[in-house]
Amino acid sequence: MVATNTTRAAEPPHTVSAPAGHPGRLGLSPQARGMAALLVTVAIWAAFALSARALSASTLRPADAALLRFGVPLLVLAPALWRRRRRIAAVRPGAAAKIICGAGVPFFLAAMHGGALTSAAFVGSIVPGMVPLFVAALMAARGRGLPRGTQIAGLALIALGVAALVWRYVVPVDADVLEGAGTLLVASGLWALYTVGLRDVDLDPVGSIGLLCLPSFAVIGLLVLTGVLPTGLAHAARGDIALFLVVQGIGVGLCAGLLYAFAIRRLGAERSSVVGSLSPVAVVLLAIPLLGESPTTAVLIGVPLITVGVVLANRRSAGARSATARPRPRPEVPADA
Repeated sequence: MVATNTTRAAEPPHTVSAPAGHPGRLGLSPQARGMAALLVTVAIWAAFALSARALSASTLRPADAALLRFGVPLLVLAPALWRRRRRIAAVRPGAAAKIICGAGVPFFLAAMHGGALTSAAFVGSIVPGMVPLFVAALMAARGRGLPRGTQIAGLALIALGVAALVWRYVVPVDADVLEGAGTLLVASGLWALYTVGLRDVDLDPVGSIGLLCLPSFAVIGLLVLTGVLPTGLAHAARGDIALFLVVQGIGVGLCAGLLYAFAIRRLGAERSSVVGSLSPVAVVLLAIPLLGESPTTAVLIGVPLITVGVVLANRRSAGARSATARPRPRPEVPADA
């Protein structure tokens, strides 16, 4: 997902950064390693959009994919999460609710349902593309100021791009596609809530993953056990289980959050967001050979508008850049972290 510059990535404790331009252990500069991490993250985001569309044709149910999405990170990170248990428990309920609702079960089910009714291009464009607009609205509602300059132009282009995607389904009305697009807009709004909520917690990326996945796995497990959400995991094809385990559990659930935080530390939020805005384009290109989707005229118009809009929406003024460049005091890290 394309994050906006309203999100700051917490720096994991005990991290020793190499001097700027100094080669790392693999002979790569910090900038090169950051770019490599970011490109992998973009590929994972594209895989998420593709899997949202592919779920409807698999032997898995949405609840099954959610169990893999939230369960695998918990299993892999269990020892690290146990060491961070006090910091996770100390997060304020309001901030925790934004993260759990914004990227947890409500977001996941909305994205999967919307993908089943539309296309991978819709998922890859609407969900990440509308995040800057929703974040701007949330920040304005909190009295944090209104967008200005190129940010306004970027938000306008995003809105135009989404309108271009859905217009052909308005006349004549295609109820399924419009329902799917509306559900994807809800998913994007939830992700914006998650983006804003990350500013309110003092956790490193591993702790943030635990705060999201622990309650989300518990909720989806309860819904499955009580029969509210059907499951087909016991009879699903092994290939489908393996695919969603890798893409959703390991890729989206574990790697994307850690790699994106690493990329932001090496490249900066603005530069990372610009490269990250290529995610919708990657989804459209990959959907052609993998899902057999042919980009329509609406997609060829809407996706570039959204991509350019995300780039402009993430640009900051020179004053904002200089303000963020000032050194900030590093928070103390308890021994159990």
